[in-house]
Amino acid sequence: MATIPESLATAARRVPEAEAVSFGDRVHTYAELDAAVDKVSGALAGLGVVKGDRVGLMGTNSDHFIVAFYAALRAGAIIVTINPGSAPPELSYLLEDSGAKVLIVDPALSQTAVAVVAQGVPSSCHHVVSLGPSENFADLLALAEQPGVSAPNIDIAEDDDAIILYTSGTTGRPKGALFDHHRALWVGVNSVLTCGIRAGDRLLIVAPLYHAAELCVQLIPGVIGGAKHVVLSGFDPTVVADTLERERITMFFGVPTMFQLLLKVPGLTDRDLSAWRTGLFGAAPMPASAVQELVSTLPHVEFMQLCGQTEAGPGGIYSTGAQVIARPDASGRQPLPFTEMRIVDSDGRDVEPGETGELLLRGETMMKGYWNKPAETAETIVDGWLHTGDIAKLDAEGYVTLVDRMKDMIITGGRNVYSVEVENALRAHPKVADCAIVSQPHPEFGESIVAVISPQPGETISLEEVKEFCKDKISSYKIPHVVILGAVPRNLSGKIVKHDLRAAISSGELC
Repeated sequence: MATIPESLATAARRVPEAEAVSFGDRVHTYAELDAAVDKVSGALAGLGVVKGDRVGLMGTNSDHFIVAFYAALRAGAIIVTINPGSAPPELSYLLEDSGAKVLIVDPALSQTAVAVVAQGVPSSCHHVVSLGPSENFADLLALAEQPGVSAPNIDIAEDDDAIILYTSGTTGRPKGALFDHHRALWVGVNSVLTCGIRAGDRLLIVAPLYHAAELCVQLIPGVIGGAKHVVLSGFDPTVVADTLERERITMFFGVPTMFQLLLKVPGLTDRDLSAWRTGLFGAAPMPASAVQELVSTLPHVEFMQLCGQTEAGPGGIYSTGAQVIARPDASGRQPLPFTEMRIVDSDGRDVEPGETGELLLRGETMMKGYWNKPAETAETIVDGWLHTGDIAKLDAEGYVTLVDRMKDMIITGGRNVYSVEVENALRAHPKVADCAIVSQPHPEFGESIVAVISPQPGETISLEEVKEFCKDKISSYKIPHVVILGAVPRNLSGKIVKHDLRAAISSGELC
């Protein structure tokens, strides 16, 4: 049966000499990539990794990340991709919750792993290894080059568990969305069908590979199609423009912020970007004005909108290039292939056009459930339908617009921030009596993070103090951008009334 590592082996047999991955000066053909994956999977087996073990992978974008990803799966492991910006407490929690046996870490991030080791890594984690030379940990790539190392003979089935992608809910603690090979490959099939990925394509990989969007919507389907993946370690608009032109990129996925910053690169329209066929944006809302500027500046590119959720694969709804032009304000026009969509009221009845309700999804790509969280799984997947927690509206023409998020999630620069997690970090500050995290619109990043703080009597607290206090407790992108001192409204049951806060901030009553 089809599996993620077998899709790579198939591509290596079909187009062995085609370029698969480039990162800086390093270029791998499909045959070379497949051989490297074999060796690293053997090295993981030598560390005691067996079928069903969890392997954490914490790294920035690189060819080594891709090798490690496929190698862990070829060894029969369940891969746990970890945000490279994770602070030590966050990394420790993810290792403990997933029960990871091995942590693979980028050398540049080794100090975070060192801090976790110093605190006492979870007992399940037997080894921490580095993706390259490191002063602190054994080099996994060097272990793979030792004599006699080869891929283990593991029988992997399509319904075997493959990936845990961590997301968060209202509790503030990340939850691991679990996918088997079947589900992940169907995300790839959806992407091939929807986005038109084909052999000979050159995909620009700049959004983070640990995230579901780039990993499952570009890397996995790109390998299925035999495309080349041109990998950048991070986003710089000028570097992206240079790469689009030099590498003759045909498809580029990015969060809205990336496209908005790319438009500001001087002389963008003077470049030869004629090979660029498809632009994909998602993971956050893009202002309609920015969409209109994008399609008018680069009229030869088909810009498609993807709107989904990690728990769905990611999967959900999308708009074609023509639909994006017709309705730049909408979130999507139809569900992805092999996906069903409903918008229901609180009683589970489909709403009429113009009314709002919760967006539900069902299909081949939905997660199996949350890792080791049966109660949360039962709340989220009901009668086969994934309850997204997104409040949406369907209009008479069939376009869907997300109007709110039931879980108070903030999306800033395409990355998800969960208000409860930030609130929990802030409440530990001795000057903070109470606090609430909400968002406000931002012209480039979609949303900015606003901390409304009630200080202890006689105290005050500044934004700089908040940033300094939070820097080693939560990832940098989760740290508030604005601090407002004021009362935090709560209802009789003690819950924060966040819509009142948003309204007060929007009106200028609270600033």
